[in-house]
Amino acid sequence: MELKNMVTLVSRTGRHLQRYNKGCRQVVGCIPYRYRISNQTSLEDEEGLEVLVISSQKKSKGMLFPKGGWESDESIKEAAMRETMEEAGVSGVIGECALGKWIFKSKSHDTSYEGYMFPLLVKEQLEFWPEKDIRQRKWMSVSEAKEVCQHGWMKEALDELVHLLRSHQQHEKKQVGLCSIKARRANLTCKY
Repeated sequence: MELKNMVTLVSRTGRHLQRYNKGCRQVVGCIPYRYRISNQTSLEDEEGLEVLVISSQKKSKGMLFPKGGWESDESIKEAAMRETMEEAGVSGVIGECALGKWIFKSKSHDTSYEGYMFPLLVKEQLEFWPEKDIRQRKWMSVSEAKEVCQHGWMKEALDELVHLLRSHQQHEKKQVGLCSIKARRANLTCKY
């Protein structure tokens, strides 16, 4: 993966466009992931997968996945990708559906949140990004990420990502198997 040198993006600030649902601030983010083998397209086991975690803005608050406020002038996916670019400096292919919806309370404020996380297959990693000076980022295994991630709801989202990627792999195997059976019956070559 090539590191890019520049991004013309700055982090959004303020909450005047922030979305709320029944008193809960809506936040969105991504779990950036990549396969350890560059041409791999499915997940055999967790060790074949790496996820990108970032440091919290607050010192000694642990690691987490990029997330932030969903604003009224953007779609949920646009917000998730924007937050991921601002906080982690990566972009890629976002999943069609959220990994789930979580309701949680802030540990430091008396605020409730409604959080959504999306899978993001990373295709580009920037060398410079808007929050580079206030955050660190690190690629790690799923098991390492579960150990260092500070939020239980994000760990659940990570479990959902692994489940999703495994189910895609099982679906691909079934499709290849069906193709092979149909090809043998029709005396054709399988294109999978």
